[in-house]
Amino acid sequence: MRILVMGGTWFLGKAVVESALSRGWRVTTFNRGRSGRDAPGIEVVHGDRMVREDLLKLAQHGPWDAVIDTSSSELSPREVGLAARSLQDCAGRWVHISTVSVYEGWPHQPLTEQSPLLDCPADADASFGYTGEDGSPTQYGFQKAGGERAVAEAFGGSAVFLRPGVILGPGEYVGRLPWWLERAKRGGRILAPAPAEQLIQPVDVRDVARFALAQAVSSSSGGFNVTHPEGISFSGFLNECLAVTKSDGTPVWVDANVLAEQRVKQWTELPLWRTHAGVWAVDSRRASEAGLRCRPIVETVRDTWKWWAEDGRPVDHPRWAEHGIAPEKEARVLASL
Repeated sequence: MRILVMGGTWFLGKAVVESALSRGWRVTTFNRGRSGRDAPGIEVVHGDRMVREDLLKLAQHGPWDAVIDTSSSELSPREVGLAARSLQDCAGRWVHISTVSVYEGWPHQPLTEQSPLLDCPADADASFGYTGEDGSPTQYGFQKAGGERAVAEAFGGSAVFLRPGVILGPGEYVGRLPWWLERAKRGGRILAPAPAEQLIQPVDVRDVARFALAQAVSSSSGGFNVTHPEGISFSGFLNECLAVTKSDGTPVWVDANVLAEQRVKQWTELPLWRTHAGVWAVDSRRASEAGLRCRPIVETVRDTWKWWAEDGRPVDHPRWAEHGIAPEKEARVLASL
């Protein structure tokens, strides 16, 4: 196999490259050379995917059996389409990393791949879409849905869309799991969102990477929800954070209504906490049947702590600052109980 990875230097892109190299595949990466280091043993092409001339130069390095696009999360459909059209004659397949946010019902309703998608044109610019008053749908979701449409117009039945919910693991740049690990390490009374038995479905970045490579060699098409089929309870997740950090911290489980009264923000101030009915009810059976294998989430927690304790240098990203409740606010909430 010869593959092209759009991105390839950090988190999921890096995991895809490393997994492909372990299989003996030939790998080309295309990025601007700003966010991380390219792995040794690959062909590196530097350029900007929003510049047509750079994409045409990239195409001269093909052909590839498949493209795995890990770098389009902040791009408009029009920009996604530019790359797909520029490379459609030199790539056999396109594996596109999308998101569950493309669904109309996210995060209010349980989802399958048959759930309706948000409607966004393939040639939309970054202004298309809106974010609802309750935070759903999101303009981000509209944009990603339009990006899927742009790829589908270029690659048809040779396009695959992976729709993760939350991806965790070593190298995480968003900061959800590292924040919980640091909070556990600090100990004391820890504000935790009840119910403790609530299941969550994050997937390990390495498992997503392997599934992306599996789709690069398959003949499937269409969308795959990529969520952990078994999940873990929030208490199990937090207890593992306490265990790996050797902390004596004690979770204080607080009802969602109380957290709302205290204006604790879901999803950001307490990462992974969200009360909407569908947020952790995403069916991934189609992906499991196609080869998705998810390691236990406790393994993800342990390996992330090992990376964080030894290295802990994620790519600088603005989303990192969004996550985690300030210690002073947490203390006020706990004192009010």
